[in-house]
Amino acid sequence: MAAEELEPGKRKTGARSSSAARVRSHAKPGPKAESAAAGKLAEDESADPLSVPTYTASGERAGRFELPESIFGQVPHMAVMHQAFLRQRNNARQGTAKVKHRDEVSGGGVKPYRQKGTGRARHGSTREPSMVGGGTVFGPEPRSFAERMPRKMRRLALRSALSVKASERKVTVLENFVIDKPRTAEMVSLLHAIGVDDTALVVLPAANEVVARSTSNLPWAKVILASNLNLYDLFTHDRVIIAKDAVSVLEETFSPPAPRRGWVAGEASE
Repeated sequence: MAAEELEPGKRKTGARSSSAARVRSHAKPGPKAESAAAGKLAEDESADPLSVPTYTASGERAGRFELPESIFGQVPHMAVMHQAFLRQRNNARQGTAKVKHRDEVSGGGVKPYRQKGTGRARHGSTREPSMVGGGTVFGPEPRSFAERMPRKMRRLALRSALSVKASERKVTVLENFVIDKPRTAEMVSLLHAIGVDDTALVVLPAANEVVARSTSNLPWAKVILASNLNLYDLFTHDRVIIAKDAVSVLEETFSPPAPRRGWVAGEASE
């Protein structure tokens, strides 16, 4: 049977078009979403960085929300952020790199040739580091890369990172996450509606299996608990979508410690 002739400039569509549309629906937002997001951000450029827009579960604008200054309004401490970030990445290393030394390589128990009379260099084993197949000198050994850091510095680094996100107007607050059943398309439409044009970090106050499963197929979005918020996820995601109830969890967990009783800044204690 002869193949159908198509008009120039037209492409034949088949059963794969629907599957391709589904794949594209889970991809990052396109130019339309990016332009809409740019418009939403332009509306907030003149506003206070701590006054962020809030949205409903359907993506509709619900008003504004005042972020706590103790968490989102601090002067960023770049050195502490850098130190905390390196610490987190080093603590994630397994440290299992290992090579075999001369005494661990099999073979080489017999002297390869006599000591004198051959004109060659003296060797006592074929497993010397200078021989092919020999052991390795000063190679890596299993070790721990773990680093310790005071709790106050860790919390300061996280407050600094959140303050940077707020100053860049990358923080959005959602009233609640109302999703009846796990559906990736519904999560994608919600993120598109609130103007997400890049990677997004969704911060929840407590575990929500429906939201987590709805986001699990999105390589550009991640769900995390407010108590587990960390620098790596903040730095690797452009937008931070925070549930309204999670703000109080962040404030309770990462707020700076209260000054000691009887001590006032700039004055000597009695």
